[in-house]
Amino acid sequence: MNDACAPLELRQLTRPEEITPELREELADCWEEVVNSGGAVIAAEFPLPPVRRSHVAPVVDGLVRALDPRLARLLVATVGGSLAGWLVIRRDGHPLVAHRGTVNHVQTLPRLRGRGIGTALMNRVPDIAREGMGLERLAIAVRGGLGLEAFYGRLGWTEVGRWPGALRVAPGDDRDEILMSLVL
Repeated sequence: MNDACAPLELRQLTRPEEITPELREELADCWEEVVNSGGAVIAAEFPLPPVRRSHVAPVVDGLVRALDPRLARLLVATVGGSLAGWLVIRRDGHPLVAHRGTVNHVQTLPRLRGRGIGTALMNRVPDIAREGMGLERLAIAVRGGLGLEAFYGRLGWTEVGRWPGALRVAPGDDRDEILMSLVL
């Protein structure tokens, strides 16, 4: 990928048929690379790292099948036409919590980190959530020990709680799960 001068483009996808086979492959490749480089986006269906394509691809397929304009949207960032990062915005359809959504799987290809891709993705989230999905509040859970709470804090998110030691990254390496919120 020759991305030194290529502009960053963001695209929102709301239906499974909008996802090409090539994009599915790029999503799985990105997720595998991010997890194996220490990224905090380990899906519940994954084993602890290292993960393989056989772990990641079925989870990507499930995310794609769940796309629905009202309930789940995929936001992708591309540079030079190739995937650079992505995230998912979801809402639970239950009436008690349908006013709020959750941001999941925020990731940027490791070789492209530090270029503002994650910030660009997260800056687009409030508009999509509020205007596109009718949400009033967003939640995100992040892994402690990586400085993620500072990153999200700079973008307007507020820490609302912690579960001490809730995440066991490896034997003897327990991390807090940090719960954050953004009022739209």
